Amino acid sequence: MATSKIPNMTDYEAECRNFSLDVPEYFNFSTDVIGKWAQNPTKLAMFWVGKNMQERLISFAQFAELSSRAANVFAGLNIQKGDCVMVMLPRLPEWWETVLGLIKLGAIVIPCTTLLTPTDIQYRTEVADVQGIITDREGAQKFDQVRDSCMTVKHTILVDEKDEKPGVPLKSEWTDYHTIISQAEPEYRGPKTRSDDPCMVYFTSGTVGYPKMVLHTHASYPIGHTITGKYWLDLGEDDLHWNVGDPGWAKAAWSNLFGPWVMGAAMFIQDARGKFNANETLDMLHTYPISTLCAPPTVYRMLVLDEPIAYLKTHAPKALRHCVGAGEPLNPEVIRMWEQNTGLTIRDGYGQTETVLLCANFPSLAVKPGSMGKPSPGFDVSVIDHEGQELPSNQEGDIAVRIKPERPKWMFQEYWHNPEATAASIRGDWYITGDRAYKDEDGYLWFVGRADDVIISAGYRIGPFEVESALKEHPAVAESAVIASPDAMRGEIVKAYVILAPGYQPTPALATELQEHVKRVTAPYKYPREIEFVDTLPKTISGKIRRIELREMERQKKSGS
Repeated sequence: MATSKIPNMTDYEAECRNFSLDVPEYFNFSTDVIGKWAQNPTKLAMFWVGKNMQERLISFAQFAELSSRAANVFAGLNIQKGDCVMVMLPRLPEWWETVLGLIKLGAIVIPCTTLLTPTDIQYRTEVADVQGIITDREGAQKFDQVRDSCMTVKHTILVDEKDEKPGVPLKSEWTDYHTIISQAEPEYRGPKTRSDDPCMVYFTSGTVGYPKMVLHTHASYPIGHTITGKYWLDLGEDDLHWNVGDPGWAKAAWSNLFGPWVMGAAMFIQDARGKFNANETLDMLHTYPISTLCAPPTVYRMLVLDEPIAYLKTHAPKALRHCVGAGEPLNPEVIRMWEQNTGLTIRDGYGQTETVLLCANFPSLAVKPGSMGKPSPGFDVSVIDHEGQELPSNQEGDIAVRIKPERPKWMFQEYWHNPEATAASIRGDWYITGDRAYKDEDGYLWFVGRADDVIISAGYRIGPFEVESALKEHPAVAESAVIASPDAMRGEIVKAYVILAPGYQPTPALATELQEHVKRVTAPYKYPREIEFVDTLPKTISGKIRRIELREMERQKKSGS
């Protein structure tokens, strides 16, 4: 294990009391942060390990030049400040090059997971008025299927992986990224971006509709994740930080972009594809000098199974000193087993696509296993009732962030093009997160569950509406209701209650067919892992499905009560 360092936060109360972050009128993460670290030409920014275990060490100076080349390329294609560009790439260095280039240019970056289907891609291009898409060959093949429906997309840029054989021929013209980047000027001299200019949009699943667009400015995430990187990830300039998350999710902005690099830490990136391998993850920790680890609870749960724990005995982490988890509640037993076998405590944290870190078990705080910890410096996070009043200790209510008299700058600007959803997230002086919790006598928050029907499975947010819509496209489905079902490994899984159309019989074969159908129609991670055929569904007097009743039935069934 690495020698422990003095935490960045040694006195929680003092940090909260004295907290401040400077927000200048003009700010650009690529210029002001990457450019600052690039002044040391040898300072490491990324330790990248590819699919075939090839290694690349990339400095901040290299990323500064590559992002300038990318910005010049995009400007040459007439991508302008304020234009939306989707980036849908696996864990390749080009993801960071292009994202930094777009930020430098002032374009609005829309990071997307490679798990998107052609239908998902089409929806995003339409609602966000997307001007360009940057993707690999697999993503290009998906886009080609819906290209004719994506009327706003003028620029299609292909990142073919180096040293690989040409893939399946594409149906349309794509601009080769590596060709144009090699010909671009290495310095960028474009207009400045204001701190309150739009910077990044993430899509987040909702309850009764398709995903909403979460708009962040050049201050909210790029500057705000100082809170994440400094206090929770506990990073310094000498750290090598590994976040095992996919770059298409907001967690990558937290822990694979802004959080580490604002602190000057280097990032470890493994281009892992396919099913998670616990022993391979332990190999990485054993082989490379990774000092800090961020992973969803699902990963930690898999790392403490019998086989990985046995493997850990002979493959102890080489330099690991600090571990954090987020995305869903972390089981106290997992924390105990990980600490028992590594000597390290997993410090759980909580936040949203809409925010930076809202609360956590910070290094200066004693961990209460199962708790989300205490509010982050810079935020007043509490538990409130339906009237917007703070609740006393140990009473369940809505997790809320105080936004009056002054709204924290480290939150999203709005649900883009959706003023109704933006307004619905406000209750009096508070922003409502959509999650339920209670606060104990010591000020620690304890997660209870979602206030709506959104499913959080293995860290993924899944809206029931999307899955129900996919099921409805199958001729065998007359009606369905999708809920979260408790699961020991994933926290929750997607379960569908299905009423069949006339002429169809409930069989295991049909259940499998419906699962495969959902995988094809929407992203594979959204498919229902359990399907139960029923004759009726509980509904309100107005005809709305009572998912809350189904969830309670499922909870009792799984708990045996």
